[in-house]
Amino acid sequence: MSIKPGALRFNTDSMKLEIFRGSPNYEGSASMAGIGTLAAGQWEEIVATSPEAQTGGARGLIGGGASPSISGYDDINYINIATTGNAQDFGTLTEARRNLGALASSTRGVWAGGAPASSPSPARTQVDYVTIASTGAAIDFGANLGTGRRGISGCSNSTRGLFAGGFNDTSPSIFYNIIDYITIQSTGSVLDFGDLTVGRSSLGSCSSSTRGVWGGGQNPGNLVDVDFVTISTLGNAADFGDLLTAAFAVAASSNAIRGIFGGGSTPDTVNRIEYITISTLGTAVDFGDLTSTRGFVGSCSSSTRGVFTGGYGPASPSVTNTIDYVTIMSTGNAVDFGDMIDSNSGNKSQNAACSNGHGGL
Repeated sequence: MSIKPGALRFNTDSMKLEIFRGSPNYEGSASMAGIGTLAAGQWEEIVATSPEAQTGGARGLIGGGASPSISGYDDINYINIATTGNAQDFGTLTEARRNLGALASSTRGVWAGGAPASSPSPARTQVDYVTIASTGAAIDFGANLGTGRRGISGCSNSTRGLFAGGFNDTSPSIFYNIIDYITIQSTGSVLDFGDLTVGRSSLGSCSSSTRGVWGGGQNPGNLVDVDFVTISTLGNAADFGDLLTAAFAVAASSNAIRGIFGGGSTPDTVNRIEYITISTLGTAVDFGDLTSTRGFVGSCSSSTRGVFTGGYGPASPSVTNTIDYVTIMSTGNAVDFGDMIDSNSGNKSQNAACSNGHGGL
């Protein structure tokens, strides 16, 4: 019997659903009953898991960053977003750097760009990834951004990740409108998606399963602009509306319905949180406040909670290890979650966070 690649069967021995994978030399010789061989093509178990099954809940990863005494961290922390408490050690990035971007699928977290030291320093093209359900050191993605930049911001759906914006602070400073995309589960290619409506850095980003959204930023003045794209297509971003506050160093995260933007600098740091409904267009709405005033914050989310990590503010010490959270579908002030950790007390700004439970999945 000739079997086409993609055919399904139920294996009564393993009690598992399987899919047939044809090899490049497959000539239709496999059997529905047989196991097959690599040469002829083979049956493989379909693995159906969820973030909850893998980690006990949506897991947030916090990578990189900087403090007054450390120009670039390589550590990655992780948290269980459904609980509260201090972060735990996950592993390390391939290189210590700050002001980088992050995004994730349900299984893989990815970081890109950033800078390894205090400005001015050449921005990086590096792309790293980890398997979220495990712990350990990040792996080189196998391809780099086409242009080195820091102040980059990432969002994704379940298959495709987009990195947008950024700047290079070598003289003269250049603000980029670039949007790159990757297929998260593959390695080896970073491709052009289109352009933002205006070049900018230090912007916040979030997503639903269909839309990617970026808001705020700097070029060199502070911006209120919010852009959106349809993630599964290619092309330039379109205008979504505006934030209430013109700010850079903004963090953002989302569930499938609502995006939340928090913190930032005007250049004075702010504690405001605003929200948008991702499927619509328009101006953001006031949500509440962070537990402290700060910018250069990281952010990640589950389907119910948004989390804000670290940042830089006017308090002493100026760089904090604070983690806050909000319930996304409510409004109100953030609540203390716990603290980031590392060998230098966990105080870091310019970190980048992602999760396996955000609104794009």
